[in-house]
Amino acid sequence: MAKSHRPIRHRLEYFAFRTFASIIAAMPLRTSVRLAESLAFLFARILPQKLVRGHVARENLRLAFPQRSPGAIDDLVYGMWRHLFRMVVEIVQLPRKVGRDNMADVFTFRNRDETVRAMCSGRPVLVLGGHFGNWEVGNVAFGAFGFPVNAVARDLDNPYLHEWFLKIRRKSGGKLISKRGGGGEMTEVLARRGLLGLLCDQDAGDKGLFVRFFGRDASTFKSIALLAMEYRALIVVGYSLRLPDDFRNAHWVRYEIGCEDIIDPEETTDIEEITRRYTAALERVVRRAPEQYFWVHRRWKSKPRERVKRVRAAA
Repeated sequence: MAKSHRPIRHRLEYFAFRTFASIIAAMPLRTSVRLAESLAFLFARILPQKLVRGHVARENLRLAFPQRSPGAIDDLVYGMWRHLFRMVVEIVQLPRKVGRDNMADVFTFRNRDETVRAMCSGRPVLVLGGHFGNWEVGNVAFGAFGFPVNAVARDLDNPYLHEWFLKIRRKSGGKLISKRGGGGEMTEVLARRGLLGLLCDQDAGDKGLFVRFFGRDASTFKSIALLAMEYRALIVVGYSLRLPDDFRNAHWVRYEIGCEDIIDPEETTDIEEITRRYTAALERVVRRAPEQYFWVHRRWKSKPRERVKRVRAAA
């Protein structure tokens, strides 16, 4: 879309965002945390929950953690909003706060050696993650150590904001591939044995492969397993987990960049087994810090066809 034909609303949104970003970029850590807490309180306790999809988050959390009390669920919803607002702040501050000279202070690594071996195997790698932690921080860490990730994502509705995030991604050496019509670029990355980043926790509709996620059938895309098998791509299930704040000894946020599982498609030709295994790995990660997961997705929206038929027959 030519810039002259973009709606004035997009320009106003972009101006408001850049103004806000300029302010929070210069904020000390404690001040930015207090800001995130205030906004989280507004979204979790004050605004109508249907307006901010808080009712969806609560329902998902009740399904995932049926043993938790309503008060505990409310605390998790507040924690989710707190995390999301902090994540926005961290993305804005990232270029100024993190460099090669302080990487060791910001990042710790879990299963580092296994991950590096996979990256250096000479085979393409599918880096799988979910809407958990701060996925942009993980991309920066990989890029800084010479492993730029080509991430697949949906284009933002506002083209000005989309271009701003593209610039952030390019600074880490990575590339953003549009989810819409980006199939050719995805296969090109795999064909040249690159790193392709995908989020694996979205509903795949009634034609998806149903595997268990937090004890419930969740429709999951079969394409990840099919791509891995076709291109002999290793699957690395990774995450970026924010660690507890240490205001006295740390000048900024600390993150654990980890690998939960590595799946070799040459060890199995079962699509369902591959899909089930990386979904289980993601669940283990989310259970470590459920407040850092984006619960407003309708993850269990689709139902298996046989179950739908039984419900209709009973009705």
